[in-house]
Amino acid sequence: MSLQPILAAGAAVQIHLVSVLAAFVIGTWMIVRPKGTPPHKLLGRLFIVLLMVTAISTFWIHSINRDGFSPLHLLAVYVLLAVPYAWWHARRGNIRRHRNAMISLYVGGLWIAGLFTLLPGRILHRALFGS
Repeated sequence: MSLQPILAAGAAVQIHLVSVLAAFVIGTWMIVRPKGTPPHKLLGRLFIVLLMVTAISTFWIHSINRDGFSPLHLLAVYVLLAVPYAWWHARRGNIRRHRNAMISLYVGGLWIAGLFTLLPGRILHRALFGS
């Protein structure tokens, strides 16, 4: 394991990685802990800010398609739309839709997208496994 690929990747990748790791930790806590409590609401606000930072930072990362955007950038657009949708439903008391949107963001935006970062040639793959 080496931090060198991450340190050499630039600020956008570093911001993205820090925000996504923090969102993953908070999101995991939110999944297993009671809902509707003051800590849930406070950490939920932090979670959505971290998701937005993560999504926005991707627009400065072009490691797959150096000339522009890749299909992974569509996930960022999804996050930018789904986060306000989930928040709006929470504010309106539609907890079922809020829960479904947040689980979708957690699974799709953090787990599935995160697994793609482990593919050979990706920065996180190089950092964790070398080469």
